[in-house]
Amino acid sequence: SKVTAENYAKIKAGMAYTEVTAILGNPASCSDFAGFKACRWGDDKSNVTVRFVGDQVVLHSAENIK
Repeated sequence: SKVTAENYAKIKAGMAYTEVTAILGNPASCSDFAGFKACRWGDDKSNVTVRFVGDQVVLHSAENIK
């Protein structure tokens, strides 16, 4: 899996969606709402969530990654 603490540390605010997918691969799921896109990699136990506005990272969080 590419969902690791090392790869998570590479994600920075302002990165494009394509840059994030180059690091983490294709997301497990994405949702779009009013210009905001939230994508999630991993599963219910271990995951990374990245929120985008206008195709740029604005927030990112992780749960139980190693």
